[in-house]
Amino acid sequence: MRKWLGVFWVLLVGGLGLAQGAMVRVAHLSPDAPAVDVLVNGQRAITNLAFKQVTPYIPLPAAKVRVQVVPAGQSSPAVIDAELDLQEGVYYTVAATGFLAQIRPQVYTDALAGLFPRAGYARVRVVHTSPDAPAVDVAVKGGPVLFQNLPFPRAGQYTVVPAGRYDLEVRVAGTNTVALDLPGVTLESGKTYTVFAVGSVRAGSLTVVAVVDAAPLGGNR
Repeated sequence: MRKWLGVFWVLLVGGLGLAQGAMVRVAHLSPDAPAVDVLVNGQRAITNLAFKQVTPYIPLPAAKVRVQVVPAGQSSPAVIDAELDLQEGVYYTVAATGFLAQIRPQVYTDALAGLFPRAGYARVRVVHTSPDAPAVDVAVKGGPVLFQNLPFPRAGQYTVVPAGRYDLEVRVAGTNTVALDLPGVTLESGKTYTVFAVGSVRAGSLTVVAVVDAAPLGGNR
């Protein structure tokens, strides 16, 4: 079971104080890595995070914070050991990416603070985290390209689109070659989404993980 309550204890012990702070979530996107625990400032904050899982946003101080990723239930080795310089009022996604032998953190800034699409529209971006997939385009099936030429491990810009149900496809960039069909993608009015392209082409496990980044008051977050 994943647990995140330890983060709040870390903040109190560290004497850093919450204030407004930053908002941080962690994503396990390394296709061959086992489940992991995440240490924040040396204390275990997230446990047993498995591939394709993304935590909710967690409040952390606007300060330099040390984040380490270790195998679940262990204290070493730290497969990722990074210092994050978190800024006030900013949302971040910290993702473990790449195959285990070359695993590394990617820090994405999520443009969320106070931004919601108007009624009838949604915001969406795509993040390419499949380490052996070429650069990709994401397009409406048989229609226009929405996100163009995204290489690993780049995040596309948020794009506002009409809310609704879409049949999408991931194509090899600049071609009509479909690497992955994405039928029935539903984007609800007023919500902001990130779609992570994850897995391995070589292993035949290329897929997507879609998460709601933000929703109007009363919606899911």
